[in-house]
Amino acid sequence: MVPKMLVLFLIIFHGSLALASDPDPVFDFCLPSGTHSPCKNTSLAKVEDFIFSGIKFPGKFNGSGFSSIAVNSNVFPGLNTLGMSMVRADFDVGGVNVPHFHPRATEVAVVLEGKIYSGFVDTSNRIFAKVIEKGEVMVFPRGLVHFQMNVGETPATIIGSFDSQNPGLMKIPAAVFGSGIKEDLLEKAFGLSPEELAKLKKRHASHSLG
Repeated sequence: MVPKMLVLFLIIFHGSLALASDPDPVFDFCLPSGTHSPCKNTSLAKVEDFIFSGIKFPGKFNGSGFSSIAVNSNVFPGLNTLGMSMVRADFDVGGVNVPHFHPRATEVAVVLEGKIYSGFVDTSNRIFAKVIEKGEVMVFPRGLVHFQMNVGETPATIIGSFDSQNPGLMKIPAAVFGSGIKEDLLEKAFGLSPEELAKLKKRHASHSLG
């Protein structure tokens, strides 16, 4: 018979793995080496590896009046293996961050400037949404669809933080209409005419990788 303490340990251990995001690091830091070794020799590290200045200013707005700059280990080596990443998001007046989700991370977003209508939808299709302002924070649970829109009269900015080095991003419009799903399925699923579907596919095809 398996001892009760061993059973309890296995349950707790399995539960901790199920709730974990990225693996815990086993070094103080691991700067990418670009060679067969996963980490650069720590003696070669310098302070600049742990500082990133690329989000001082907003990026270029897209057709929805939205701009985002990802801060991950690809552009900021010091983040490698630490299980976190960030994003700067800017909104023109009326700008929209379309419904999307991150399959591998929970996001915490803080408003730096402006007023953002912000929310998410849970798996029972219940919506949690509110206008949040400068200094306020909202959390988007891992894997749930969420969205933002600038409802103020001036541009707005948020900073998002993720508990994953690579949170992933699935934009719903691009995933549905820009991914090559069979047209007859989409027509039936959304009650669209072929003409309406063609317009949506044309609009979102160019954003399927964005």
